[in-house]
Amino acid sequence: MKSRSLSVIAGSSYLIIFFLAIFANFFVLESILENPLKTVQEDQLLVRFGILAFILTVVFDVVVAWALFELYKEHPLSRLSTFFRIMHAAIMGVGVAALPLLFSLNTPLEILQQVENFNTIWLTGLFFFGIHLILLAKILGKPKWIAIFLIIAGIMYMADTAAHFLVANYEAYAPLFLALVAVPSIIGEMSLTVWLLTKGGRNNTNFTN
Repeated sequence: MKSRSLSVIAGSSYLIIFFLAIFANFFVLESILENPLKTVQEDQLLVRFGILAFILTVVFDVVVAWALFELYKEHPLSRLSTFFRIMHAAIMGVGVAALPLLFSLNTPLEILQQVENFNTIWLTGLFFFGIHLILLAKILGKPKWIAIFLIIAGIMYMADTAAHFLVANYEAYAPLFLALVAVPSIIGEMSLTVWLLTKGGRNNTNFTN
């Protein structure tokens, strides 16, 4: 497959992931957190679509991993970077597989605990995703500002996961960690997505301006 086609596939899949994640997180999970029992029992269709969105996120994450590997497979770090992204997708898949259990729970506390279990599994996967981003930045190289944001985002993903397990009063710092993760990841990954869709594949060894 041509490099340009692989780049478009990676960029398009990344874009789909963004929209699916926004829907699943901000429309579904937030609804559950605000009103656990009512959402799970009375808005089951919304919850089921949210679970499907998470499943598709895992699918397209694997597609991105494959496309990026094929695009940059000559780089010595490409295989390792791909492994870490696949690990992230696999762990995410385990978390999503537990979400249908929500429909068998009868109290808000049980529902919130199940969502917390999912978030913990997801956070674990994001640690490996952070390593992937750091390696990907090294593989891509240019433009340097995108690579820098990917590195920062990768470090912040890893730091957030580590803090979640190591800091006893993590909830007190959660908004700060959210901002530290969100800003570089949105800038870096969205910029990468746009670049892949518009310029990627013309040189499959590194970025070109």
